[in-house]
Amino acid sequence: MKKSITLVFALLLPLFAVAQAVDTTATPTFLTLEDALRIALSENASVKVADMEIQRTGYARKGAYAALFPQINGSGSYQRTIKKQVMYMDFDIGGMGGGATGGSSAAGSGFPGGDSGKSSSDGFEVGRWNTWSAGVSASLPLINAQLWKNLEISGENVELAVEQARSSRLETVNQVKQAFFTCLLSKKAFDVYKSAYENALANCEQIQRRFNAQKASELDLTRAKTTLANAIPNVYDAESSVLLSLWQLKAVMGVDLDTNIDVAGDLDDYAQHMLYDLNASESLSLENNSTMRQLAIQAEQLADAVKVQQYAYLPTLSLSFNYSINAMTNDFKFSEYKWSPYSFVGLSLSVPIFSGGQRLNAVRQAKVQARELDVQRTNTERQLKISIRQYLNQMETAMKSFGSARSAAETAQKAYDIAAKSYDVGRSTLTDLNDAQYALIQSQLGVCQAIYTFVVAKAGLESTLGADFIDAAGNVQLNKTYVNE
Repeated sequence: MKKSITLVFALLLPLFAVAQAVDTTATPTFLTLEDALRIALSENASVKVADMEIQRTGYARKGAYAALFPQINGSGSYQRTIKKQVMYMDFDIGGMGGGATGGSSAAGSGFPGGDSGKSSSDGFEVGRWNTWSAGVSASLPLINAQLWKNLEISGENVELAVEQARSSRLETVNQVKQAFFTCLLSKKAFDVYKSAYENALANCEQIQRRFNAQKASELDLTRAKTTLANAIPNVYDAESSVLLSLWQLKAVMGVDLDTNIDVAGDLDDYAQHMLYDLNASESLSLENNSTMRQLAIQAEQLADAVKVQQYAYLPTLSLSFNYSINAMTNDFKFSEYKWSPYSFVGLSLSVPIFSGGQRLNAVRQAKVQARELDVQRTNTERQLKISIRQYLNQMETAMKSFGSARSAAETAQKAYDIAAKSYDVGRSTLTDLNDAQYALIQSQLGVCQAIYTFVVAKAGLESTLGADFIDAAGNVQLNKTYVNE
């Protein structure tokens, strides 16, 4: 009797350890799929970065529009002359020239009627030691086709950033769904293996009692202990899968990994949604697919880029204004400075004539990029259509597998109950009971796998179609509160 009690305690010890590992001191917060999606859309790192990118491109667009306004700049400078400039003149004023004959008559001067052939041999310094200047200048583009087209491209950059943010949200939703369904599958598998462990434990205890009463052979007892020992690693592996899947869900949601959360619901709850009209697959469109929308925006940008390069052949016209004041002194008596103003306003016309083929090659390069994108878009559309067919095929296979797996699970449960009762009355062997239990485990896991395959494939299909975060008019709606339908 003591040996029997010791054996039962040794067999129950692993199960107690598993139970202690699963149960925590604090009650976890149970999250539904909708709760997980709402948290992820506000805390996920990729979503935050995408929203920041929208802000960045918005600022860049405003900066580009600033080129349409006058550009006003102020300036100020001070110069200290180290060596003054020497000037030479070919006329004599009051003996300053000191001509070759040394005369100072009008005939030797540089004035009309004088001898212009004579020049001064000694120059004189000009300028002052200190030069101060301050001013303001302004310029305004009046006609610049390249600038106008670049403004359109900056607006398309914002549109592209918004679509990329929507793509990040779609990818986040898909990842959260897959992680959430993986948690449900792991918990379901843990329940199946735990149930198998409990059945093996009950059978082992029963055989132990029969062996003590000399109604069971030592071979049956040994087989029962082996079956029980083989069930323990499956329970540990299933428990580890639950923990890892919860960590993955937390990472995708963007919350701390130490947060005590758990998923609400059961994988069987999604079995009622395993109905999909596969005949409607022909009407599925990639119109709202984020990748295709991004490629369409990039195609518009490249078309405008070609025009930008073509507009380089057009002349540009700009308006300029300048006002400055200057003072030249030999001292630092600012109150006595005499400031001389200088200002002008003018038009500047620039007509491109020859650039060595630079503009022509730039146009050719932009056209090649546009053709590359067109080829890429065609190939991407083809690959997306293949993905849609794969998802639909997986969903169809899962629907067919679910029906047969559920029927097999019901039959396996009935077979196991019959085998257990038959073994109790000695009409079947332990091998028959173990085979029935193995078939039950496989059938129950088959049901779970069919449901999981369907919901994951459906989530991938919804992400590919890009139906989320789009309003009735087809415009991006990033601030939508997500509700799983």
